[in-house]
Amino acid sequence: MISKQEFITLYRKYLAGQCTPDELKVLDKYRDELNLVDFDYTDDQIDQQEVHDRIWQRLKKSRETPSKNKFQRLGWLQIAATILIGLSAGLWIAKFHRKSVQHKIFTKTNHSNVLPGGNKAFLTMADGSTITLTDAKNGQLATEGQTRISKSRNGMLVYQFGKTGSEKTDNVAAAMNTITTPRGGQYQVVLSDGTRVWLNSATSLRFPVTFTGNQRNVELNGEAYFEVAKNKEKPFMVQANGTTTQVLGTHFNVNAYNNNAEVTTTLLEGSVRLLKGRATAMLIPGEKGTVLNDGVLIAVKNADIEEAIAWKNGYFVFHDENIINIMKQVSRWYDVDIEYLGDVKDREFGGTVSRYKDITELLNNMELTQSIHYKLEGRRLYIMK
Repeated sequence: MISKQEFITLYRKYLAGQCTPDELKVLDKYRDELNLVDFDYTDDQIDQQEVHDRIWQRLKKSRETPSKNKFQRLGWLQIAATILIGLSAGLWIAKFHRKSVQHKIFTKTNHSNVLPGGNKAFLTMADGSTITLTDAKNGQLATEGQTRISKSRNGMLVYQFGKTGSEKTDNVAAAMNTITTPRGGQYQVVLSDGTRVWLNSATSLRFPVTFTGNQRNVELNGEAYFEVAKNKEKPFMVQANGTTTQVLGTHFNVNAYNNNAEVTTTLLEGSVRLLKGRATAMLIPGEKGTVLNDGVLIAVKNADIEEAIAWKNGYFVFHDENIINIMKQVSRWYDVDIEYLGDVKDREFGGTVSRYKDITELLNNMELTQSIHYKLEGRRLYIMK
């Protein structure tokens, strides 16, 4: 018997054509010994056998379906691995007090018209003109003073400052640009100092086309991950909902959406200082600082790094997360409006799903726990008991 993780590793080698004959034999043998041995149930209120049986029946039904693929002998691998990979990175556990309620079941399909987000953004220039980055061709887009603005071949916005001596940099400092991602969008930008920024959906970043003076100041609304270019002479300052994150050169994530009650800065590398009014706090790698939008105290705690930057890595990762916070992310990324029917706001879930899957992949995984049901009508998503 091999473990689930060993199976997934061999399956990925199989897809890449790298399996040895012996490894292929192991995979073929495993088809009759498939056991979800690595399941980790953390809540006694969940009926473990019930969840297991529902998953197993899906697998069994898929394996009994005749395959016309020329790889029929190992075709079951794709079915099993799809489920196992989804479960190892997407087994959803719901934590709540289960009540006996009558559910109204809606017919669903495996796919919807609600597609995942992608690289979408708008660039607003200093003169107020707008460039749709999604449709813009690669290459130079514009110039602001001595700074060239380009779209790279991999779809990144790049600012390159080239001082010629023909223009004073003080004049350039007044030129401010704003990059904005809509719901269902994300984008990357390299600022003129070499700092790289990943923008999550429904986010805007306002910044100078080149940094002058003794500070590098940007303004954030939404969520972004920063890899700040080191410059001891010029601290990098992120202004977000009244909270300032000050760094010299480091990697960190700032979550500052207007519909959240707080600003959270999570540090991965280096060190940062948080400032809110007269309050200050230093973070070390692995910590997060949280400030209520209407407060002045800075709470410093150990951070869940995986969850904090999952969006940047292309995943939804939730560890005992409230359904309200989960649906905020779903709403932004899939560009849907959420409506709750009944009392479901005490539900908590844990799991991992790719952000590039159809929206039903995430919702069906959550529904497997039988703690919620959903109905999708156009771009309106109903969450119910």
